[in-house]
Amino acid sequence: MSDLGFTHIALAVSNVDASIAFYTKYAQMTVVHRRTDEAIKSDVAWISDLTRPFVIVLIQSTQVEGVLLPQSHLGVAYQNREDIDRLCNEARIEGVLLDGPNDFGPPVGYWAYLRDPDGHTLEISYGQVVQFTVQDAINRVSTN
Repeated sequence: MSDLGFTHIALAVSNVDASIAFYTKYAQMTVVHRRTDEAIKSDVAWISDLTRPFVIVLIQSTQVEGVLLPQSHLGVAYQNREDIDRLCNEARIEGVLLDGPNDFGPPVGYWAYLRDPDGHTLEISYGQVVQFTVQDAINRVSTN
């Protein structure tokens, strides 16, 4: 079977190992593939939360352009508010907490913004209703 739909997002990073450590800690991701791309002489890692066939491709680069800033960000959902609070406390100590935690109620939920080693923004959240919103859309399409 071939992959279908949205499979990955690629981020330029200055240090693949530092980015792996950040996304392992704050986004529950793990390396599923790693190599040196000989064509561009760059370290490349695919990381995933193993919940769906989707990866973030980290590509080491000497210059990181197009940084994801708060409005443009990656979002990761957690199972409870306590996880968000714990991670925000750790992020605050490490100097990577940008905003939050904030409680905006449904559908936005309880969220915070963190800064990865290259300045890309990661949103961690609890209580967003993405799954239900998408399922409602699928149900509407399948009944038409």
